[in-house]
Amino acid sequence: MSNKYEEAFSNTFLNIMPQFGIEDIALESQTECGSKINAPGVVCIVGVTGELHGNVIFAMTEACAKRIASAMMGGMPIEAFDEMAQSAVSELGNMLAAGACTYLEVMGIKADISTPTLMHGDFAVQASFEQVTCLQMRISDTFFYIYVSLERN
Repeated sequence: MSNKYEEAFSNTFLNIMPQFGIEDIALESQTECGSKINAPGVVCIVGVTGELHGNVIFAMTEACAKRIASAMMGGMPIEAFDEMAQSAVSELGNMLAAGACTYLEVMGIKADISTPTLMHGDFAVQASFEQVTCLQMRISDTFFYIYVSLERN
């Protein structure tokens, strides 16, 4: 897998999160992992098509998801991970994937995304390919994971 794919997703994350007032963010690590991903509580899966195919999985704890949803809704307190919070996190997955595809297009790689699928609970998901790169993004004192499972057509 090319590092430019991962770079597109990490840079998009680092550019989008401050738009919601989330400033204390960083790329903590980038590692290779297998295709089976244990969900930490909330997962948003986005399919990628075009010159690339596969999927990107955004994963976070429920507490992290509620923090992000609150920031996206102007600081509104989020007591439960309800439909409104789920919609916000799903939209974040859409924004991150679309932003990364825009970044890739500047590099000459055309890719489109599917509608995000959001899941909540204790489960495992399977990425598109055996080779998956995990980007561990830090948000203050918690982590947000981006699993990139893409191949060039």
